Amino acid sequence: MLRRQVRERREFLYRKSVEDKDKAIHEKKQRLKAALDAGKSIPSDLRGEAAELQKKLDYDDQNTNSYKDVRDDEYRWAGSKDPKVMLTTSRDPSSRLKQFAKELKLIFPNSQRLNRGGHVMSEMVDVCRANDVTDLVIVHEHRGQPDGLIVSHLPYGPTAYFQLANVVMRHDIPNAGTMSEAFPHLIFHGFSTALGERATSILKYLFPVPKDESKRVITFANDADFISFRHHVYTKKGKEVELAEIGPRFEMKLYQISLGTADQPDADKEWVSKPYLHTAKKKKYL
Repeated sequence: MLRRQVRERREFLYRKSVEDKDKAIHEKKQRLKAALDAGKSIPSDLRGEAAELQKKLDYDDQNTNSYKDVRDDEYRWAGSKDPKVMLTTSRDPSSRLKQFAKELKLIFPNSQRLNRGGHVMSEMVDVCRANDVTDLVIVHEHRGQPDGLIVSHLPYGPTAYFQLANVVMRHDIPNAGTMSEAFPHLIFHGFSTALGERATSILKYLFPVPKDESKRVITFANDADFISFRHHVYTKKGKEVELAEIGPRFEMKLYQISLGTADQPDADKEWVSKPYLHTAKKKKYL
């Protein structure tokens, strides 16, 4: 990696760490303020720093430049320009994985498909950065069945890792209509936690902003941490709306988010699924 890229990466991680610290202090101040306003005792974990937090609260009351919960600049250009997605596969892909990659290319507007060949991951990421690619999507398989999806946001991350299940191709769906090239409307259902909002951001910024007259709809529906992907077009006939599935369809399960790109296996992990914990079956993360 070039020295300039290393420096920019360090600056990006520093800004992110500063924002995380500011957010933690902001949450403590809000807890203290809520306790004082309600006339309740100060939480035990805040008593040692209550005086300092009180001074910061008084300063916030006198100034309008108080902390705001702002996400880092990973997606600072989202909405101002259309994303540019590069799609590739694992090495030596089967015919079924190649077909699935072709169908994914039709799903993401402004996307290009790259034959993996003998390319090393670090070389692919460098080429994508040089060509202003915003996201690198990699599809994996097991015995000819697509079973993994990696979404790596460029230039510095994050990278989300999904498991795929129940993949149904377009040509396996009966009476599948023609694929529309209009920018799709997006529907996200069941994402209620902070991690769910994070997964929503990673997925929705793969798509450009659609026009109001677009009749293409892509749905991400979360149920028990399994994300169902569905792809439809609709037509209006009077007061009735008819949906036609154009595929493909599959289920996704998020199992890791790292703060680096796909070529950085040692990057910090923002979240990792731990299904071996005793309480894992009871807890819903998205």
